[in-house]
Amino acid sequence: MDGEAIRRAIVRIAHEILEHHKGLQQVGLIGIRTRGAFLAQRLAKEIEAIDRHPVPVGILDITLYRDDLSRIAPNPIVHATDISFDITDLHLILVDDVLFTGRTIRAALNALTDLGRPKTIELAVLIDRGHRELPIRADYVGKNIPTHPREHVDVRLRELDEREEVVLEPREEQT
Repeated sequence: MDGEAIRRAIVRIAHEILEHHKGLQQVGLIGIRTRGAFLAQRLAKEIEAIDRHPVPVGILDITLYRDDLSRIAPNPIVHATDISFDITDLHLILVDDVLFTGRTIRAALNALTDLGRPKTIELAVLIDRGHRELPIRADYVGKNIPTHPREHVDVRLRELDEREEVVLEPREEQT
């Protein structure tokens, strides 16, 4: 996917959210740090451009909720969760870049429910690559990309990377 395809996917997801949540008064977007946070901000801008209604956006850090914490780094860096609105009784839309095994989303759900009791939680992802290990599915998907489990989906966004694209790469074998 190139930058234009990413933009179109975000516009499509924004329209789907607006169709499903008429009014938007009780809706909030929560981006999973790091790329999910940027995608949530883009979605909020797109929704406001279409509907003229601002949607609150929060950023969720799930580092301490991961079940693979000991494998990813001996001293993980924990960033702040930044949600400046009460999530209780809101319809939340959790936003991430890639849905793979479902473990990141499970961690995000645990982190969110520690912060309050939302009315509902939906999931929006730019890429759904399959290979679930947990019973989790996305409500809004930019693109389904069937992959091999040993491939890596690399989402590059202009806010962090030199380019705006989604690429499939071979995953390095772990020893």
